[in-house]
Amino acid sequence: MKKQIFTLLVMIATVTAQADNYDYPFLTFETADGAKTSISTASLTINIQEGKLKAGSMEFTLADLSKMYFSTSDETTGIEEVNTTALDETADIYDLQGRKVSKDQMRCGIYVVKTKSGIRKVRVK
Repeated sequence: MKKQIFTLLVMIATVTAQADNYDYPFLTFETADGAKTSISTASLTINIQEGKLKAGSMEFTLADLSKMYFSTSDETTGIEEVNTTALDETADIYDLQGRKVSKDQMRCGIYVVKTKSGIRKVRVK
């Protein structure tokens, strides 16, 4: 097991060196549900332990990852995951068709939420 992890870390270090040579400033992770998160490759550290991959300040469950690749731009989807209980300060909620909905009407899906602090896209599980 330790030999496999060491081999994986050597491969990641090699790929990181190649990414610097080809000027790919982001490492993008895509989960099985299609959500993407991009992380800057500048001073990026990656750790794999107990079924989790930690890249910089982000942590992913290995079973949830569908792919990871270097990219020239930030491909983060900008969609946050929230519980409906976390939306207490919400001023307005809209579904993807632009219809205004109440907090009680929210089901699993993507919504646009306007709060005092700004507008954001959220995913309710």
